[in-house]
Amino acid sequence: MAIADEVQRIGAPVLRWAQVQKHEYAQGEPRPLGGDLGAMGVYLGLVSAGAAAVRYSGRELPDRIPFGDAALLAVATFRLARRIAKDPVTAPLRAPFTAFQGPSGHAEVAEEVREHGGVKHAIGELLTCPFCLAQWVATGLVFGYATAPRATRLAALTMTLVAGSDVLQFLYDAIQNGALEPSAQEAAGVDADAAGKHAEQG
Repeated sequence: MAIADEVQRIGAPVLRWAQVQKHEYAQGEPRPLGGDLGAMGVYLGLVSAGAAAVRYSGRELPDRIPFGDAALLAVATFRLARRIAKDPVTAPLRAPFTAFQGPSGHAEVAEEVREHGGVKHAIGELLTCPFCLAQWVATGLVFGYATAPRATRLAALTMTLVAGSDVLQFLYDAIQNGALEPSAQEAAGVDADAAGKHAEQG
């Protein structure tokens, strides 16, 4: 009982301080600072577990990663983070935390966080933000590369090929929509120049 009272005595000022800081920071907005703090704790826990797994595997960490592998992992991180955050196929992962708002660009959806404040808000923001997810995806790929480089390269190559295919799809779509054809203003300018030269020659 005495220990519980002591913990409460020490913890009460810390809790009051945290509540004041949240109030001053949020300025009336429902910011999920507690949820964000929990997400950081989970991330640190996963990193610690990954580091322990690398050590337990007996593998030596690479002194450096070849540029080709780094580029492969970077593109894979981009594509996988965007796939998780924006792809319609991965909507079931986000559905408990977000609400569908409509289509957004090619084969992507726009979503809003369903609940404001708390853990679900923090998770919803993380799952709908490809920039935020990139940290988690990159960490997973790096630990994968450290423990199973061949398998991780193969997985990263898959996502990199998908990203390359996306670029080609956009280029093809642009060509189909006349991106290589001169615009009406450019065509009018060419016609005017031709007419001016013809008048000078005449």
